[in-house]
Amino acid sequence: MSQIALPFDWPAPEDAESFIVTAANRAAVDGVDRPGSWPVRAAVLTGPRKSGRSLLGRVFAAKTGGTLIDDAELHREADLFHRWNLAQEERRPLLLVALSPPPIWKVRLPDLASRLAATPIFTIGEPDDTLARMLLEKQFSRRGLQITPETVSYIASRIERSYVALMRVVDAIDTVALSQHRAVTVKLARSVLEEQRLIGETDSGE
Repeated sequence: MSQIALPFDWPAPEDAESFIVTAANRAAVDGVDRPGSWPVRAAVLTGPRKSGRSLLGRVFAAKTGGTLIDDAELHREADLFHRWNLAQEERRPLLLVALSPPPIWKVRLPDLASRLAATPIFTIGEPDDTLARMLLEKQFSRRGLQITPETVSYIASRIERSYVALMRVVDAIDTVALSQHRAVTVKLARSVLEEQRLIGETDSGE
């Protein structure tokens, strides 16, 4: 695990150094970092909301000088088809960032669908335990709140394992801690999780 484990040794967005790499996203990071190994000059990067997929896409563009299309599923299919073909002609890598991969991402244009079928897909998974803990520490630190490893473990073992849920929990605890001028402790975390019903299926029952 690493806070700056991205294998990118080139200029990148300023916040790239905060991208945390663990088993949950390492395969996606490695895949995006090696466009020379792609079978075509294009790839699709997917991941849940708040997973850092857009940031990873910007890092890719900064390194390779390639083309990044974020929220690709919202773009006109004819435009995507043209950009895919252009990437092959110019031998300039194209990264399509989307919430879901084809075929979940419904593609109606047959020519685009056939090209995407030949395009590698790299997927960022939901946060594993290591990533969840590191993201909690990072988010509380960004808010200027100190948190002990014990409290991080307590929260991580009880919340729903998703990036959106993690951010929701941090926001809720931050709000209460600031409004009541309280430190972020296990006691505070427990009361917020219970009162706001933020305990997820990973609850250990401790």
